Amino acid sequence: MEPYRIKTISQFHQFMQLPSPPHPLVSVVRFEDFNRECLAPFRRVMDFYSIAVKRNFHVKMKYGQKPYDFNEGILFCMSPGQVLRVETDHHQESSPAGWNLLIHPDLLWHRPLAKTIKKYAYFDYAVNEALFLSPKEEALLIEIMQRIDEECRANIDQFSQDVIIAQIELLLTYTERFYHRQFLTRKIDNHQVLDRLEQVLSAYFSDEALLEKGLPTVTYVAEQLHISPNYLSGLLKILTGQSTQQHIHEKMIEKAKEQLSTTTLSVSEIAYCLGFEHPQSFSKFFKAKTALSPLEFRQAFN
Repeated sequence: MEPYRIKTISQFHQFMQLPSPPHPLVSVVRFEDFNRECLAPFRRVMDFYSIAVKRNFHVKMKYGQKPYDFNEGILFCMSPGQVLRVETDHHQESSPAGWNLLIHPDLLWHRPLAKTIKKYAYFDYAVNEALFLSPKEEALLIEIMQRIDEECRANIDQFSQDVIIAQIELLLTYTERFYHRQFLTRKIDNHQVLDRLEQVLSAYFSDEALLEKGLPTVTYVAEQLHISPNYLSGLLKILTGQSTQQHIHEKMIEKAKEQLSTTTLSVSEIAYCLGFEHPQSFSKFFKAKTALSPLEFRQAFN
């Protein structure tokens, strides 16, 4: 069954049985105002950005085949074109609460934010990688959304769009800051990710499949850890200062050094074992990472 596609913010309001939006390209809606019947199980794709602060939502949101329960204050961002499946708990006692900011890409047309919004990797995080907000953080983000809502409902003038976009940029920056905080404060979970990353890379570089597949991709590593590629790279960058790709390269260099120092294999044989088609490519890569050629490293080690 194809997901239901919502192309405009006005169409979203109709789908949720809400009044028409005061602004056609940006809207702030409250989950308390949704018709409960509209929260029936569904899959949808929206052609605009969504930034949602949710509480007491009591739904199971599926990413892949794994469900996640969200009853606490969380923030979840989606970029245009993503598929979301929602399953509602009809036996919940409390009503869903929170705010949802909808931003159509046309609002950003010819604005710097049209490009810079793409740098915020959290729009591509998986559902289970939502931002868990402190009460203070939640209140701050909701306050910004309320300012945007007030501006949308005011008389539109030559400054309206500038004010709205400025508030959106502020909200995006705060979200980036709060995600950094989450990476740093959820130490147990995050260090478990680092341990699992080491296990995945060690297993891969010990597998003969390396000869056929070459270096593991960021997507492969993320899939093995059940984390989205952008979330993994963001987490690693904060905790270690290196991206996922850099961790893969570090592991490859570690394996190369091991073989150069403990075996009599030629540089060409080591390059082949590490998945390089050409020894020259391996030598160039090794020197770029260590400032020594493979032969110079072997000689210096011996």
